[in-house]
Amino acid sequence: MIFIQGFGRILATLAVAVMVMMTVVDVAEARRAGGGFGSRGSRTFSTPSTTRTAPTDAQPIDRTMTRQQSAQPSAGRNATATNPRPGLFGGFGGTLLGGLMLGGLVGMLLGQGLGGGIGFLGLILQMLLIAGLFLFLRRMFAQKNAPAYAGAAHARNAAPNSGPDFKIPSIGGGSRQAAPQPKGGDEIGIKQADLEQFESMLKELQAAYAAEDFRTLRQITTPEAMSYLAEELGDNATQGLKNEVRDIHLVQGDIAEAWREGADEYATVAMRYESIDVMRDRATGALVSGDPDNLTEAVEIWTFVRRNGSDWKVSAIQGVENA
Repeated sequence: MIFIQGFGRILATLAVAVMVMMTVVDVAEARRAGGGFGSRGSRTFSTPSTTRTAPTDAQPIDRTMTRQQSAQPSAGRNATATNPRPGLFGGFGGTLLGGLMLGGLVGMLLGQGLGGGIGFLGLILQMLLIAGLFLFLRRMFAQKNAPAYAGAAHARNAAPNSGPDFKIPSIGGGSRQAAPQPKGGDEIGIKQADLEQFESMLKELQAAYAAEDFRTLRQITTPEAMSYLAEELGDNATQGLKNEVRDIHLVQGDIAEAWREGADEYATVAMRYESIDVMRDRATGALVSGDPDNLTEAVEIWTFVRRNGSDWKVSAIQGVENA
């Protein structure tokens, strides 16, 4: 009898550990599903317009110091984004389910189960049912209460080629005139020199990131964007990895939107570029992932900001869905 009770306690502890690990996995999956960091000012939580370079929506910025309520209201914003309803696990449902699980765990530790006297196998079955119900409801209500980002519906309904478009010239490719910008996308008048600087900063940041050159990264990024880049580099170092990025070539780029907020000017640019991007073992240099011999293509949305006419700085970087 004592052996059975001790074994039941061990199983109860393992069941709790399994649920915690499942929750951690869910969080990790959610973090990887996000694709952006930094700030786009009042438009941080809105989706940039689609363009010819990036005809699909940008992934939302999920790492930012910008407070969501500071974003300007939008006529197309879903009402649930302004007044989010508490999820199941933030109100009465969370209390109920938490109490049920706590009662079950206490019962298991005492060797009685949820109702008492139902047998050892019944205890295991009850715990599995509670864990399954918890994960099912958590996923369902997380999807139901996901915030709606302003402008997302507009971006999906817009034609892929309806946004402003230009070709950022390759460095050394000679002077080219930017195509005329449709009214409304570029509100500040981006010039050819700005476009060339955006391309230069793409290459400069990638090279500095690969070299772990924090000084250069601080010079060309905002403090917030720098903090996230430093965090990524720190994570790589902790795992004994080093990211190698070289042979960067811009294929195509166009302005998604450009606007002014007080003394700050913002420009969000879609860029399609090729590069050699691999991950290596920091100690041995052995290849961990990536192709060191062939270029791979990436599409990203970069936002630049400048204050009072000073130099542009990278303030946000977002991936593109199904690029």
